[in-house]
Amino acid sequence: MGHGTDRVTRGGRRRARAVLAVLTVAVLGAAGCDAAGGDSTGPSPSASKPSKPAPVWNTGPASVAAVGDSITRGFDACTVLSDCPEVSWATGSSAKVDSLAVRLLGKDRAAERSWNHAVTGARMADLTGQVTRAAAHRPELVAVMVGANDACRSTASAMTPVAEFRSQFEEAMGTLREKLPKAQVYVASIPDLKRLWSEGRTNALGKQVWKLGLCPSMLADADSLDSAATLRRNTVRDRVTDYNEVLREVCAKDRYCRTDDGAVHAFRFGTDQLSHWDWFHPSVSGQARLAEIAYRTVTAKRP
Repeated sequence: MGHGTDRVTRGGRRRARAVLAVLTVAVLGAAGCDAAGGDSTGPSPSASKPSKPAPVWNTGPASVAAVGDSITRGFDACTVLSDCPEVSWATGSSAKVDSLAVRLLGKDRAAERSWNHAVTGARMADLTGQVTRAAAHRPELVAVMVGANDACRSTASAMTPVAEFRSQFEEAMGTLREKLPKAQVYVASIPDLKRLWSEGRTNALGKQVWKLGLCPSMLADADSLDSAATLRRNTVRDRVTDYNEVLREVCAKDRYCRTDDGAVHAFRFGTDQLSHWDWFHPSVSGQARLAEIAYRTVTAKRP
């Protein structure tokens, strides 16, 4: 009797353990379905490949090199038909402008750690040479403003084609990356040339200076409002819009590049921000506004 009872008890225990095992598998299986969103055979979230972190933008670069055209050289901001780099929005020393370099580095360090390689009259085709010279300083930030002279030609038909403009900018960025793989790049948009015409044409002296050959594609026959003149100016306006889109698209492909997202182009320049020598280039006040836009873009945590 006792041995038979032990066999029955042991058999009952085995059956109980078997039932418990089946229930455990069932519960774990159900939990697995819930964790996988109802499909236990699908990959779990933890198994997915983590996304690559975006590069960290340095909001306090320790050196600045500027490239571009007459705007970055402070042309006509101090005296007629002359460069005035001390009031440049990018690297100028003037307290009235408080340039990008001064805002980032302080006045004393800016004098030692900023360089201006812009050239009055430069077009996008000249940018590769400028960035090559700028790269020799090993700057942590390269500030770019170029393209207005590609639209400011003798006639609207002489403007740089958009595809050519793109190719030249890509070449310049490629050269920069070869020489400075991790340098940050700030790219300013091209100002609204048609607005500059509409503001500057209110000044008789400015229109006389324009006749010397300043941006004829936009400024020629400044008082003419006939259909041909309007079409010409609108063609230049649209080309500048296309150039700015190129700047955005090419910059977006570079992990260390930021544009101002069209802020310079959208800025409503008034006569106070225009040179009182030619009523077209930025005045000292205009240069200060450009510096503000640049500093705001460079120091933003996110583009």
